[in-house]
Amino acid sequence: MRWLLHAENAISVTALVAMAALPVLEMALRLLFSKGIPGVTGYVQHLTLWVGFLGAMLASREQRHLNLATGNLKLPGHWGTVTRTVSSVASTAVATGLCWAAFQFVRWEMETPTRIGGWLPMWVAEAVLPISFFFITLRFIASAGGWTARAWAVAGVALAAGVGLGLESHASQLLWPGAIALLLAALAGAPIFVILGGLALVLFFADGVPVAAIPVETYRIIVSPAIPTIPLFTLTGYLLAEGQASRRLVRLFTALFGWMPGGLAVAATLVCAFFATFTGASGVTILALGGLLLPVLIQSGYPQRFSTGLLTATGSIGLLFPPSLAVILYGVVARVPIPDMFVAGIIPGLIMVGVVAIYGVMTGVRARVPRPPFDPREAAAAIWESKWEVLLPVVALGSIFGGFATLAEAAAITVVYALLTQTVIHRDLHPLRDVPGVVVHCATLVGGVFVILGCAMGLTNYLVDAEVPMLAAEWVKAHIDSKLLFLLALNVFLLLVGCLMDIFSALAVVVPLILPMAKAFDIHPLHLGMIFLINLELGYLTPPVGMNLFLASYRFERPLLEMYRAALPYLMLLGMVVLLVTYFPILIIGVP
Repeated sequence: MRWLLHAENAISVTALVAMAALPVLEMALRLLFSKGIPGVTGYVQHLTLWVGFLGAMLASREQRHLNLATGNLKLPGHWGTVTRTVSSVASTAVATGLCWAAFQFVRWEMETPTRIGGWLPMWVAEAVLPISFFFITLRFIASAGGWTARAWAVAGVALAAGVGLGLESHASQLLWPGAIALLLAALAGAPIFVILGGLALVLFFADGVPVAAIPVETYRIIVSPAIPTIPLFTLTGYLLAEGQASRRLVRLFTALFGWMPGGLAVAATLVCAFFATFTGASGVTILALGGLLLPVLIQSGYPQRFSTGLLTATGSIGLLFPPSLAVILYGVVARVPIPDMFVAGIIPGLIMVGVVAIYGVMTGVRARVPRPPFDPREAAAAIWESKWEVLLPVVALGSIFGGFATLAEAAAITVVYALLTQTVIHRDLHPLRDVPGVVVHCATLVGGVFVILGCAMGLTNYLVDAEVPMLAAEWVKAHIDSKLLFLLALNVFLLLVGCLMDIFSALAVVVPLILPMAKAFDIHPLHLGMIFLINLELGYLTPPVGMNLFLASYRFERPLLEMYRAALPYLMLLGMVVLLVTYFPILIIGVP
């Protein structure tokens, strides 16, 4: 259905570009004429909903939905067929249930007179929810494999319909069988949103609560004021990654630091931290920069294992610096001021970068890597060539902390800035030939994250209503009487969560559960936020199923066991940073 492919791409590009253009236009009109665009905030927030769930359709089309890391362990032969069948049945069944829940939500919303901007009925914007889950269901069926596998996938649709229509009187008895089936599906490689959404459906159905409560929470979180920054900052990172910004930044940091011991390793660390900050995804950093930096490191004399480990570890090392998407999402879920989170992450982030850089210096000295002399002319030329990329964080943070723009407006400014630098000034990207593809790739990533976020918030809503976080806090308080012991247990738990889940879904699911416990031990919210983010970041490196390990194995074409050995020194170093940040909160809350 080629027409559908083109329509999805066109609408996604239009929506994401409009998200960037409207806030910038609103800001310009406000500054010039003291009058902006009426209702622009509502337009941008609901465009975010469309970008997110059109992106979820794209993720289904490209088979890019995130799953538990164990889902990457493909089994051969008959067992592989069994796991794919289990995953397909569960995926289509849950997607069908979510489609029905979203349809119910939109049908109820049609009875309300609420309008966006005073003219557009709210339900029209919300209609993207059932539409997206409908097409996701179809694509799960189409991608199941041969006709036998597709027949099993269709059976998942029939299963969902049969349960919803004929087994309401036995709903409570289906709770544990449904939960066990979803656990098996998770191990078989079903997408994370299927597991979270399926659990929410089973729990609400068993309690006799309308399953439309799930899309209600999905809608509430996606249209919240800070969420539009996530697709906008992500688009900025993609524009930089697809252009030649990586080459210019590598030249810059090499010219500035290449003369010192381990200078190239330091330069690689700083470049990766910069990209991870804006893309918000370690996979983008590893895939975009790995092929560029690995040959340079090896040719300069750095050991193969050290080089692959360095790029694997630094793929997510910038996630504490503003305007990190993980920091923004934690602020939204935990209801902590996002600017305060940005400030709190600076010192822990610098420590993490510094530890990795020092290890690079030690390795460079030990391996006797040749050091070129410092060349002032090359440094000046590199600074001049990369000046536009270097100024990008200044533009983003200056507009926020200077009071010139809201967080969403600052994110939109960075998109326009990156677009102009990459298409007009450097001409790395053609505005018509290249940029639409970059936007589609960005929307695909955002969709994969947002559909998880929406389902996770639906599940969290059930857990909060059932007072699960409060009961867990009371249990912990009764069995653990030491704050230090609680922090240690929290570190271990979050490290395991970071192994198995991506950082976005982990934040959405786990933060509401841990907040009451942390409050019981009088842990500052900013301190808790840094503990969360650093542990989840470290989980990407933790064998056997850390996400960065799989991505690096794929990108560098090295065996997974070799990636375990390469990442181990960095895992130990960053683990010490975790303990430092955990037990010395002054590093975070001592920042004025």
